[in-house]
Amino acid sequence: MVLSVPTYDLYGERSSGKPDFWMHCETIASRSSLHQWEIGLHRHDSFFQLLYIRNGSGDALLQGETLPFRPPCVAVVPPGISHGFRFSRDVDGMVITVVADQLRLTSGLSKRPADWLASPRLVVLDPEASDTSYLGETFSRILEEFDGRRTGRNDLIEAHLVSVLLLLRRAAIPQAGEGAREINQMRVEVLQELIGRHFREQLPAEAYARLLNLSPTHLNRLVREVTGSSTHDLIMARVIDEARRALVFTPNSIQRIADNLGFADAAYFSRCFRKRTGLTPREYRETEREKLRQAELAP
Repeated sequence: MVLSVPTYDLYGERSSGKPDFWMHCETIASRSSLHQWEIGLHRHDSFFQLLYIRNGSGDALLQGETLPFRPPCVAVVPPGISHGFRFSRDVDGMVITVVADQLRLTSGLSKRPADWLASPRLVVLDPEASDTSYLGETFSRILEEFDGRRTGRNDLIEAHLVSVLLLLRRAAIPQAGEGAREINQMRVEVLQELIGRHFREQLPAEAYARLLNLSPTHLNRLVREVTGSSTHDLIMARVIDEARRALVFTPNSIQRIADNLGFADAAYFSRCFRKRTGLTPREYRETEREKLRQAELAP
């Protein structure tokens, strides 16, 4: 007999199409206490989750493997992975749910099977390490920002999440830098830093290859291996991320935003933006600003 693993939005809430949030954060006790401290086997098609366990006991069932909690620890659950949890009543921790495609580090994981975030795991943290203390404080700040609904919270939450994921990678792969895959990962991280400095200049992939002392073909091959995307797609993703920010949080016209991002004209910018988001810049601006207005009106 084959058992069907249910697909939920948040646990206990049946999937209803496109979610109305990009991230959600709550204490573990707030939901698990409603289900006798046990979260049954289920999965999420589009969500990436982190469960931070500060204290308490229990276990995680990740893709058929039962892993006991050893606090402090973090369970990493990519989209599409069957998972469940059991918690002691004194559990202290939180769960963060992110729409995977809304965060650069978790977007497109199905195309990047070599990425460490593409596999479920339980990351046990060293209680004496300074990074562990910082991680605990950062998780707390994310929950505080999520509950506070203050101005700029989305940008702060995103920055905190990126910090958490990068520090978890260090903890999960302490020998990063040894082996071809880790070296390529580091090269892509350097590339992303370069793109962050130069994306407004509309530099071609060949220019970044020269900066990294690699051939364009070699750079494109390792970028695709690590990210599942081409170098050009990585560059455009950063450009579109900035376009999204400018459309929502600045009063600049679409023409002005296109100019600032190095596009020859607004029409070409609009075509590029729609190709990657499914919306025109004007539609995206109106939709996202309406979401912000509704969030501000929420009790």
